[in-house]
Amino acid sequence: MKAIIPVAGVGSKLRPHTHTQPKPLMPVAGKPILGHIIDSLLAEGVVQQVFVLGYLGEKIREYVQTQYGDKVQAEFVVQEPRRGLAEAVALCKDYIVDNEEVVIILGDTIFGKDIHDILKLGDNILGVQEVDDPRKFGVAVLDDSKKKALKVVEKPMIPTSNLALVGLYKIKEVEILFQCIDKMMQFPPTDYTQQYLLTDAIMEMIEQGVVFETYKVENWYDCGSRESLLASNRILLEKIREFPDYPYENTVILPPVQIAENCNIKNSIIGPYVAIAENTVISNSIIRNSIVGAYSQLETIILNNSVLGNDTTLKGKAHSVNIGDSTEIDFDE
Repeated sequence: MKAIIPVAGVGSKLRPHTHTQPKPLMPVAGKPILGHIIDSLLAEGVVQQVFVLGYLGEKIREYVQTQYGDKVQAEFVVQEPRRGLAEAVALCKDYIVDNEEVVIILGDTIFGKDIHDILKLGDNILGVQEVDDPRKFGVAVLDDSKKKALKVVEKPMIPTSNLALVGLYKIKEVEILFQCIDKMMQFPPTDYTQQYLLTDAIMEMIEQGVVFETYKVENWYDCGSRESLLASNRILLEKIREFPDYPYENTVILPPVQIAENCNIKNSIIGPYVAIAENTVISNSIIRNSIVGAYSQLETIILNNSVLGNDTTLKGKAHSVNIGDSTEIDFDE
């Protein structure tokens, strides 16, 4: 089995962070989003992984090659311009066509043990979960058994199902998938966004008689916005069973927290639900429910519900901020 991981998107909902950092490299619970995905696949023995690059793609290539080396048999393709998920998959054809099965995982979404469960199933599988507003997602309409997909529709204006496609697909009939995408791409995209949609290709497969079963995922951590990033950070931190005895001067640690190596913290209260990247210096501060990037310096700060990029300097007092890389703010001036 091979995995296709599309990571070409701009990540506009995570501005200003994605001005300098691709969304899949945003940290969640002490690890980039993409790191969670790669580790989940490696745990299941899926070492052959194809990454579809686009915006700031060289940073993603560098991360995969530096952090995973020989652990991942990585291939990289570039999607430029970016014209949808179906096109992203089509670009991987030369690496996938001879494989019996492929798993497709969107690069801004973290799954838990659901990857293990889906890979063990023998059918074509669509990962789904019930949502409050299905108009924001592709959705699956099921048959009477509530398992088989009769229809998939992208962002329906009048939904007939609240089962969202969550960005996790397992495909057995790989050759038919590429045939359907090739057929679509012989014509201009019909979607108003001018994108070739994977849901359209899957619908074409269903119409040809290919059976897709659905699997209701239990662990779906969407990291597409600041709010969902912080929510996913909280949930994943709660899953950590043991925390080290952090040896920081005159500092109270309120788990769950994740603090990387080479941090210097004193006279502070950290937690709960805080992830701090490496080489960060914090003094005289209170931080809770926040993500702090690497090489940051925080002094006399109160932070809550905040996301800080790498190399950020904050002095003074604050309560909720959303700051990109290489920023310096002094609230006392």
